[in-house]
Amino acid sequence: MITLKTREQIKKMKKAGELLAACHKEIFNLIRPGITTLEIDQFVENYLKKHGAYPEQKGYHGYPFATCASVNDVICHGFPSKQPLKDGDIVTIDMVVNLDGWLADSAWSYAVGNISKEAKRLLEVTKEALYKGIARAVVGNRIGDISHEIQTFAESQGFSVVRDFVGHAIGQVMHEEPQVPHFGLPNRGPRLKEGMVITIEPMINIGSYHSKVDADGWTARTVDGSLSAQYEHTIAITQDGPFILTEQ
Repeated sequence: MITLKTREQIKKMKKAGELLAACHKEIFNLIRPGITTLEIDQFVENYLKKHGAYPEQKGYHGYPFATCASVNDVICHGFPSKQPLKDGDIVTIDMVVNLDGWLADSAWSYAVGNISKEAKRLLEVTKEALYKGIARAVVGNRIGDISHEIQTFAESQGFSVVRDFVGHAIGQVMHEEPQVPHFGLPNRGPRLKEGMVITIEPMINIGSYHSKVDADGWTARTVDGSLSAQYEHTIAITQDGPFILTEQ
């Protein structure tokens, strides 16, 4: 069932989203060769606690961390670790913030030191794919219009779009209906209505779009070892167009 949010509820989600965006800005200043993703995870948990919020995914189906930290060929759901980041790595930090019972979800991919031209282009294309998808998130369009826009652009740039993980609606529960794939045909899926709040979170690979999951049951990585990047915003569908909740 699709749950529509009121303007007041969206305002509450916006507050959670602004806190999340502020946290990502702090992470940007922390990212450097030598830091560990576990240190970043601990920073995030403390930062949210300081601001009266907490990481929604910690404990979700037993997930043990405040963030997902996905390095290089890891697509998503990577465990933070004590392994120091190296010059040339890319890392996606994904988190869900719960502030006063309302959620916001956002992921950003970061360059660690000096990255290759290929990695830099992957980050640029993935971020642009997100915003192209957001531009299609308007009342009257369908979910498939977002999906098709992202896939068409990413593939036109020579990259592939992950199929196994998708966006979703969100509110007081992390995963609501409908799902939001980042691939597919236009004019398919549920029609977008005012009050829907969804995540758009394309995961783009340099090589094959196929994924595999590690023995931990969470960490998803590319089957061919190629780099993967992800950018994600939480979006409210309004009569005035898409309203990005996870930016300041």
